[in-house]
Amino acid sequence: MMMNEVEYEKFYDQVGKVNGWNFSNVRVQSEGVKWNFYEEVTKRCTHSDILLDVGTGGGENVLNIASSCLFLVGVDLSHGMIKKAQSNLEESEIQNVRFTHMSSDCLQFPNGFFDVVSCNHAPFVATEIAKVLKNGGIFLTQQVSEADKLNIKEAFGRGQSFGEEDGTLREAYMQELKEAGFSEVKSFEYDAIDYYERQEDILFLLTHAPIIPNFGQEERDSEIVQHFIETNQTAKGIRTNSKRFLIIAKK
Repeated sequence: MMMNEVEYEKFYDQVGKVNGWNFSNVRVQSEGVKWNFYEEVTKRCTHSDILLDVGTGGGENVLNIASSCLFLVGVDLSHGMIKKAQSNLEESEIQNVRFTHMSSDCLQFPNGFFDVVSCNHAPFVATEIAKVLKNGGIFLTQQVSEADKLNIKEAFGRGQSFGEEDGTLREAYMQELKEAGFSEVKSFEYDAIDYYERQEDILFLLTHAPIIPNFGQEERDSEIVQHFIETNQTAKGIRTNSKRFLIIAKK
């Protein structure tokens, strides 16, 4: 089950007003993570590049890498997220970043304007990415695999992409990028083990990420999450998984 555009905007408007996309206070240890997405982005940037970040959320990630590029633009479908990003930008006093409300379905920039485009855990349209990216430019996206947080979804009997074959989204995106004219399309993946230290860390995750639709609104949700925590409690913390895939495509 994936959120449609209206559901996506509503959910992230609510999250954006509270905390943007800032999970820095969540206490979690991960084993098996193979890369940091925005480090991969900066490796492919030069100080003369212009970068577009699609689905930028509260802007925390691009503000952290602002020094790696000449100029950065972050766009997001959610008004709440962009409002939070603007606030974060003002506090940072960084001069080479701009945020604007925009749908990834229609990127309103000149053709071939960007040297690099990034998209972290947000939907994108391959033809729109190709349109605004220079020839020879690089597109990087990290997405959540269907088997992510699998034991949580199994506990609730519902969840984001629950029941879908793992790898479906990755293959679909790779095919769309090839059809959009990207000459080199490579993918990578990892399935890391996450240990959440406290009960409130799991609750924050479920409240601020769309893993379980309408979390807290179903009658048995409280009972289910308590049982999940008890069942998956280990010496290292409450155990689940993060499964991610990375696509790097050259136009």
